[in-house]
Amino acid sequence: MAGTVTLFDPTAPRREGAGVERRTLAGLKGAVVGFIDNAKPNFNHLVDDLADLLVNRYGVRAVVKRRKRSASVPAPEEMLREVTGQCDLVITGSDD
Repeated sequence: MAGTVTLFDPTAPRREGAGVERRTLAGLKGAVVGFIDNAKPNFNHLVDDLADLLVNRYGVRAVVKRRKRSASVPAPEEMLREVTGQCDLVITGSDD
C-alpha cells in the first residue's frame, strides 16, 4: 500500500539578480577575511578559533565577523554589501 509523502525544502529562495563574482587570491597574507555566522550554536566559537589561526599563522590583516539573525533566512543585503566591500574573502558556515 503506497502512501503520500510530502517533502519540504528548507532552503531559502535565491534572490533575483544574485550573481557570483569570483576573484582569486594570491595568498592570505595581508588579506581581510570575513565570516557570516548563520546563528547556529557554536559557529561563533569556531570563527574565533579560525580568526586567530588566520591572523597568527597566515598573516591575515583583519577579520570581519557578522551574524545573521537566523540560520533559516538569507543574510540581509546590507550585510552582504558590507562584508563584500570590506573583505577579500568571505566565509559563511554553520556548526552545531
